[in-house]
Amino acid sequence: MTLADLDRGQQGIVEALAAEGVLRQRLLDLGLVPGTCVQVQFVGAGGRLAAYRVRGSVFALRRAAAAQILIRAEEEYR
Repeated sequence: MTLADLDRGQQGIVEALAAEGVLRQRLLDLGLVPGTCVQVQFVGAGGRLAAYRVRGSVFALRRAAAAQILIRAEEEYR
């Protein structure tokens, strides 16, 4: 499952990044490292852009970038 698969209000734990190069470094700089909890705050019309809460900060990612973040949904931990 990827971060792009989550709906508004859902959260998950980062398992790995499939991205390479500059995008991978950017995601790591934003704090998207394995073990980090991420929550979907907002999904734009058409689903091409979404806002995520990570470690107290909120930032937006395009769907293509979010699809590079492999996560485990919160309900899988219960």
